[in-house]
Amino acid sequence: MATFDEIDVDISVVLGKSLMPVHQLLRMGRGAVIDLDVNEDDDVEIYANNTLIAKGQVVLLGERIGISITEVLTRAPEVRPMRTNGPL
Repeated sequence: MATFDEIDVDISVVLGKSLMPVHQLLRMGRGAVIDLDVNEDDDVEIYANNTLIAKGQVVLLGERIGISITEVLTRAPEVRPMRTNGPL
């Protein structure tokens, strides 16, 4: 298990998405609000190294924000990376 302690994973959480012209984005200043395509109770998407791995809900932890995982997504065998070094 010590080997896994050395592996970094980039975790990203997508709250929602929006499409707008670049000129509108460039005109935005501090305090501007971007409307997203989600509702307050919708799940957020959780990515590990740019791969969607789970969905979750935003939770408040005192003055911090966290994510509670509600669903772990599985990938079909045909899209899983092939192992080349034998069994784990």
